[in-house]
Amino acid sequence: MNNEVDRYNLQPKKFIMWLFMISSIIFFAGLTSGFIVYSGDGAGKSLNVPLPKAFIYSTVIIIISSFTLHWSYLQTKRLKFEGQKLGLWITLVLGLVFIGMQIYGWAVWTDLGIFFINSNASISFVYVFTLTHILHIIAGLIIILTALASSYKKLPNVTNLFRMEIASIFWHFVDILWIYLYVFLLLSQ
Repeated sequence: MNNEVDRYNLQPKKFIMWLFMISSIIFFAGLTSGFIVYSGDGAGKSLNVPLPKAFIYSTVIIIISSFTLHWSYLQTKRLKFEGQKLGLWITLVLGLVFIGMQIYGWAVWTDLGIFFINSNASISFVYVFTLTHILHIIAGLIIILTALASSYKKLPNVTNLFRMEIASIFWHFVDILWIYLYVFLLLSQ
């Protein structure tokens, strides 16, 4: 009976996370729409510089991290908590490497003289896309850290599994969001 009460008390938290994800979708849809309107105006307003190669590497990293987190979730369902911890640690490291690759991409652009403040706002949009996505990644890493801390405590399995579900849903969301942004920017060059 206690597991049912715990599960019932956790559902509003999942609903709030879904609301946050929906609002993020609306936010990024607005940003990409603004980009399309601005760059579609012509007169040199398109994204006329190549994306840093670091962005493709970070895309591969984020996809791998999605697999490691899913593996960790499956380990949790099978009550293999050492596997859960390992998968969470790997995902956490890959998330940090993703952020590092994004920042490296910015550094490559600044070395080429391509800055956030630019006469071509399409370039500024790319910085805004990546920065706001990094903020979402940081939120995902905090959720993963919560799940990781939970895996080291003697919490009820319902709570542990719930935290893994939340981490998995949100992390897959930010992965898909990055893939969307990357493909959108590739097609916009």
